[in-house]
Amino acid sequence: MNALLNYFFSLEKQRKRLLAKAPEGPLKQFLSIPFVGENQSIAETQLLALDFETTGLNAKTDKLLSVGYVTVDQGLIKLGQSEHQVVRSNGALCKDNVVIHQITDDEMANGEPLSEVVEKLLQALAGKVMLVHFAKVEKSFLQQACLELYGMAPVFPIIDTLVVAKRRLDMRDTPYDPSELRLVNLRDYYQLPSHWQHNALNDAVATAELLMAQLQHNYQGLKTPLKSVLI
Repeated sequence: MNALLNYFFSLEKQRKRLLAKAPEGPLKQFLSIPFVGENQSIAETQLLALDFETTGLNAKTDKLLSVGYVTVDQGLIKLGQSEHQVVRSNGALCKDNVVIHQITDDEMANGEPLSEVVEKLLQALAGKVMLVHFAKVEKSFLQQACLELYGMAPVFPIIDTLVVAKRRLDMRDTPYDPSELRLVNLRDYYQLPSHWQHNALNDAVATAELLMAQLQHNYQGLKTPLKSVLI
């Protein structure tokens, strides 16, 4: 518990330090809003379920292709407060990747500039907790984009449905296959319907649905304290 509290407060301290150094613009506006209190329940906390499609897992060398996100408020997934954007980029995509994410070279060439995509995302994320499945991708790619655009990388309070699932499985005395932690397999476990994978918005919605199922089955539902599921 102390480690979790120290982690959260260190995030808030980092936010304040970064705010003092941030250039005027979208990043400073994002950092100007305090992070939510970790003793709040999920019902009292707005989440932003977020997913990125990328060309790989290395934020420094791979490309961010598309961004999808949706607000979760009082346990309700607000589809009217959702967004899906393809990021403009030059160069041809690997055909193997195109088969997976279905984003073509033409779509990428006609996408939105990274600066506009990130600005809009930071506006949507301000005052909310980031909700993702496998946080490494979204956290590292968003931080790298902010480094490129603003010269500094922000911090975020994050719920990772993969980590939530791993904590549950680690409590068992029996080994498990890491594939059980995949989004699609976890949704199957909770008897959630199949969804069109590798579309950023669809995966964001699927992640939000998964968290609601995890909270209902393994925690206190919407009464669950935020501190119980933060990473």
